[in-house]
Amino acid sequence: MNWGIFEGLLSGVNKYSTAFGRIWLSLVFIFRVLVYLVTAERVWSDDHKDFDCDTKQPGCSNVCFDEFFPVSHVRLWALQLILVTCPSLLVVMHVAYREAREKKHQEAAGKGSKRLYLDPGKKRGGLWWTYVCSLVFKAGVDAAFLYVFHSFYPKYTLPNVVKCHVDPCPNIVDCYISKPSEKNIFTLFMVVTAAICILLNLVELAYLVGKRCRECLAARKSRSSSIGHHLECVTSSSKQEDLLGGDLIFLGSDTHPPLLPDQPREHVKKTIL
Repeated sequence: MNWGIFEGLLSGVNKYSTAFGRIWLSLVFIFRVLVYLVTAERVWSDDHKDFDCDTKQPGCSNVCFDEFFPVSHVRLWALQLILVTCPSLLVVMHVAYREAREKKHQEAAGKGSKRLYLDPGKKRGGLWWTYVCSLVFKAGVDAAFLYVFHSFYPKYTLPNVVKCHVDPCPNIVDCYISKPSEKNIFTLFMVVTAAICILLNLVELAYLVGKRCRECLAARKSRSSSIGHHLECVTSSSKQEDLLGGDLIFLGSDTHPPLLPDQPREHVKKTIL
């Protein structure tokens, strides 16, 4: 498999990823793909050839090897790396679809028209959901493969000697695995890096969801404050209109407020006298 082309396709993911996504991508290529290409394939290249059993019964070594190695480590890791990186390609494809749609819109409506996307690579709307689903899928794939490895190889380790009693073996025979200590080291290394990748995916998912919740709360607060300000303006204007209307009614009425003291004309007369 040509991993160089695969790496070239995934290199564009850095432009649309968060800081956690860039760390995840670097971890995948440096500690998983490169280790797989440089060492893992060579370590497991002689696993069948050097699998020896204490018998010369024809076919016994083959069935015993298939009994303890139903799927090779390197093939499982290759399938895991392909599945775990495919969602990142979907994000790149979604951004390319947005850019093509924006280009067609500008050609049809003119360059001065309103844009469909201010930034096609910004995680908003459908692209945000695509990115979040890709994180969930990547974490789920890694977790599923860790479970598969644990079910095939308990505690992710290989024993030095295995006992086989599958036909056509004549009785229980001892079989010896080639380089079990070296294989265990690389297996644990790949398991730890997969667990770290799962943790990074979950942290990035929590970061995106928390950021979106904060944005929604801030937008709701700004909307409620603008509505409250508008209501205050309407209330104050209505109060001013009521006061102005009351003054006009008072000025336009024929009745006057009583003067103090009572019977002011008699009081004035007494004062003059």
